[in-house]
Amino acid sequence: MKIGIIGAGNIGGALTRRLRSLGHEVFVANSRGPGSLAGLAKKTGAKPVSVTEAAHSGEVVIVTIPEKNIPELPRDLFNGVPANVAVIDTGNYYPQQRDGRIKEIESGTVESVWVSQQLNRPVVKAFNNIFAEHLFKLGRPKGASDRIALPIAGDDPATKALVLKLVDELGFDGVDAGSLAESWRQQPGTPVYAADFNAEGVRKALSKASKERRPEWRAIAG
Repeated sequence: MKIGIIGAGNIGGALTRRLRSLGHEVFVANSRGPGSLAGLAKKTGAKPVSVTEAAHSGEVVIVTIPEKNIPELPRDLFNGVPANVAVIDTGNYYPQQRDGRIKEIESGTVESVWVSQQLNRPVVKAFNNIFAEHLFKLGRPKGASDRIALPIAGDDPATKALVLKLVDELGFDGVDAGSLAESWRQQPGTPVYAADFNAEGVRKALSKASKERRPEWRAIAG
C-alpha cells in the first residue's frame, strides 16, 4: 500500500519505520522540506517528499503534526484527493504544554472535528492515545494475550475499515470508537489516553469518558 505521512516527529517517525518494515511504500513530509528527512529515508527506505506530495501520494494519508500547526497547512491540500483515501488525524490538543489557546476547541469543538474543518476533509481519528515508543515496539500477532487495542473514530465506514485493517497489520486490535464527533472519548485526560488496554478495556474506558476537559488540558485563562 502507498501511504503518505505528514509529520516526522515521534508518532510520524514510529509509523514510518513500522510501515516500511511491513513493506508499505511510504512518502514522508515535514515542514522543513525533503532535505531534512535524508536520515530517516536512509534508515527506512521511505521517500522524502513535500507536504503536498504526501497528501496526494497515498491510499492512506496520516497527518501527525502539532495541533497549533494544522492551520498552516494549505486549505486546498486535499483538493483532488479521491474520497476513498483515508486521512488519519493522530493529533492531540496540548494547550498548556505546546499549542497555546485554540478558540474553537476551548469553546467545545471536538479536536478532530476542528482538524477536519481546517483540512476541508473528513478524517479518521487514530494513533493519538498511544506512546510513540509503544506504537513502535509493542505490536503483537493477532490473538496474542498481551495485544494492545487502539480506538478508531470516524464517520465513513469504508475509510474507517481501511484504518482498522492497517491498525491490525501493525499489531494492534482496532476498536470502533464511533463517529468523529465522539472522538472526544479518546482525547488527552480521558481514561483510554496513554493506557495500553486490550479491546475490552478500551471499550470500558471509552464508556467512562467525560466530555468536560480537566483544567490541565485547557488553556490557561488570560
